[in-house]
This record gives sequence, C-alpha cells and structure tokens, in this order.
Amino acid sequence: MRDKLRDRLAEIEHHLTEELLPYWRMRGDDPEYGGFLTCFDPAGKPTGESDKNLLANCRLVFSFSLIAREGLDHDGSFLRRATEGAQWVLDHFTDREHGGYYWIVERDGTPLNPRKIIYGHSFVVYAFSELAMATGEDRWLAAAVETFELLQNKAADQTDGGYWEFFERNWDHSPPGPGGGDRKSLDVHMHLMEAFTNLYAAAGDPVHATRTRELIGLLTERMLHPEHGTGIAQFDRSFNPLRAILFDNVWGSDRDMEDSSGRPLDNTSYGHNVELGWLLRWSLGVLGEVLGGYRRKILRLYDHCLRFGIDRQLGGVFCEGPNAGAARERNKEFWQQAETMVAMLDGYEITGDQRYLEGYDNVHRFVFDRMINHALGEWLPLFDEHNNVIWDYMGHRWKINYHTVRGMIECRRRLNTLLSEDSSA
Repeated sequence: MRDKLRDRLAEIEHHLTEELLPYWRMRGDDPEYGGFLTCFDPAGKPTGESDKNLLANCRLVFSFSLIAREGLDHDGSFLRRATEGAQWVLDHFTDREHGGYYWIVERDGTPLNPRKIIYGHSFVVYAFSELAMATGEDRWLAAAVETFELLQNKAADQTDGGYWEFFERNWDHSPPGPGGGDRKSLDVHMHLMEAFTNLYAAAGDPVHATRTRELIGLLTERMLHPEHGTGIAQFDRSFNPLRAILFDNVWGSDRDMEDSSGRPLDNTSYGHNVELGWLLRWSLGVLGEVLGGYRRKILRLYDHCLRFGIDRQLGGVFCEGPNAGAARERNKEFWQQAETMVAMLDGYEITGDQRYLEGYDNVHRFVFDRMINHALGEWLPLFDEHNNVIWDYMGHRWKINYHTVRGMIECRRRLNTLLSEDSSA
C-alpha cells in the first residue's frame, strides 16, 4: 500500500508543478483592463468571451493565494496576481451606492448584472481571508470582515435561520421560483460555512466561530436526509425540502432539466455530499471541535458515494442519483472528481478502512488517465458515462481552477500525512 500511495503522490506532485500550475502561470490575466479572463478553448487559447463574474475572479484570488501559502509560488507571481486580482474586485465589483458586489461586469468593469448573489459574496470572504493569511496584510482581512458583516445585515434570516441567497441590486429579495428569492440551498450554506471558517482561521473573532457553528447545525440537522444522511439541494424558508430547480442566475455549467418542475425530491449530488463531508471535518478542526457525532454524518456521505456514485467498471464519479439506488445523472464532471478524491482520503484518515483508498484509487486513475489534458495541464470538464468527452474547453465563466488546484493540494497534504504516519508507525 505504501508504494501505491507514494506513486499517487508522485503523480500529483508532477501534475501540480509541471502541468497545472504552469498552465495557470501563463493564463488568466487581462493585460488590457486588469482582473481575470477565464474562457479558454480546447487548445487553451482565449475564446474572446470577456465578461467577468464575481465568483470566478474571487476563486482565482483564492487559488493563487492558496498556491502561495502552500509554498508552491517560487517566484512570487501567483501571490502578486492574487493581490492585483483582489484589488480589481474591490475597484470594479463593489456597488458604492447600495453596498455589496455586482454579480457580473463587462471586461472594463462596467456593471452587467448588478444583482447581489450570496454565493458570490461567500467567495469574497473565502478568497480575501485566504489572501490575508498569505500576505499578512490587514486590508484584505478588513475587506473579508466587512463582507461578513454585510451578510449578517442583509442576507441573514433572523426568523427561520440561515441566509437568503438572491437579491436585486438594492437588496430587495429577488422574485420567487427561478429568481431564487424564496429558497435556501445546501450549496450556498456549505460555502458560507467554508468562508466563515476561513475567516475565523484568519481573524480569530469569536463571532465568526459562532456563525460557523450555526451553519454547521443547519447543514447537519436540517439539510441532510433524515433516513439516508444524504444532502438535500433546496428548501423553502423554513427548511422544508423542495424539488431543485435551475435559477436564472447560475454559477455552473448546468444542463437543462428534463422536467421543468425540477429534479425529483429523491435526488442527491455525490459531489456536494463528499465536499460537505471533508469541509465539515476541516471546519470542526479549525473551530477546535472533536468529530464526536459528526463522524457518522461525514462517513455516511462518503459511504453513499462509494456505494452509488463511483463507477466501478469505467472509473470516476457520476453526478447525481437517488438516495438509494443507481446513479440517475451519469455524466462525470471535473469538480466532482476532485472533491471525491479529497473525501476518500479523508475517510481513510478517519477510519483506516481500505474501502476509501480503493475509492480514491478508482477516481485518481480516471482523472489522471482520462480527465487531465496532460499536454496543456488542465482538466477536461465533462464526460458521459462511457467516458466519451462531452465538453472539451479548458476554461469557462464557471470553470477555472478552484476545484482542480485545491483538490490536488488537499490530496497532496493527505498523502504526505499518511506516508509520514506510516513511516513513523
């Protein structure tokens, strides 16, 4: 086993240092207006699509800051670009009249979609707190704290708990249904937990820990299926489950639904489940909490993916499926693979159960043998269930390097830890 772990770590080290980071070292910057351009064709060349969204720009700030904190930014260029990108966000996404950040701007920073999307604001907190820890500069921490406080004042639901997620420019609630104004989601609350945890790591303010614990309680007590322990995607204001619909303002390359009334209630995302699992364990660690009863909740998320999400024949992870039974949405998307790799190593760290290493190895091989475009360095976005490529672009408004870079760094950390523990045993 030790030899296999060492081999997998060597593959990740090579991919990070010789492929993935070099790809992004020469791509992303807008040389004319500043900020980041993220749309690249299958050859890695800019497509000419140039509008900029809050999410992608903040995720690049986060990734470049993480690279620096991990000791992989040998010439300082990633941290410089993270700093410049963060300043561009402050200069061009900030709504100085109503507060908060625009969702999408044109290439020169002119507002294009001025709505206030809380998913994007969560990544302002996440990215700027990461940059603060990478640079030690108070200005980035101050911006993260200010955004956190804005969310408490504008988005927190003081009656039923959690956070509203979609607002108009002036912070009026967006319309219900496709407007999203009447719904709460596991996805957004998971990323708020992620953001507030990072802010607490950077600032150490007890109020950040309190709000994080509240989110952990909501996620684990109200947003997981009471019988199966799997994630439920969307809810009404009182956290009653709703059929998941597509919103007018999206942050992923979502496919059209066959049923306009939404996905079945009996539906769960393997990728979000396992991402929630390892983020929850990380968050508890930052808060100084023991796993305790959360151990079972985390492992149930991982075990569901092991049983139903992983393709045992052709490798990789499917997208979605019922709470009990074979996968329903059987395509294989890049981000689910990255999150599952982290989660399977996480499960092994918790339990020592070989099943998690087997699950990890399955997805690792699919990613390294099929999904990574080794000639360019980034990951292909989407395959069908037979491992045929569906989408082959290298970058998109909603596909940059947040999952790929973070996933590889998290796997690298865990494999190093496992190998270190094994050698000292």
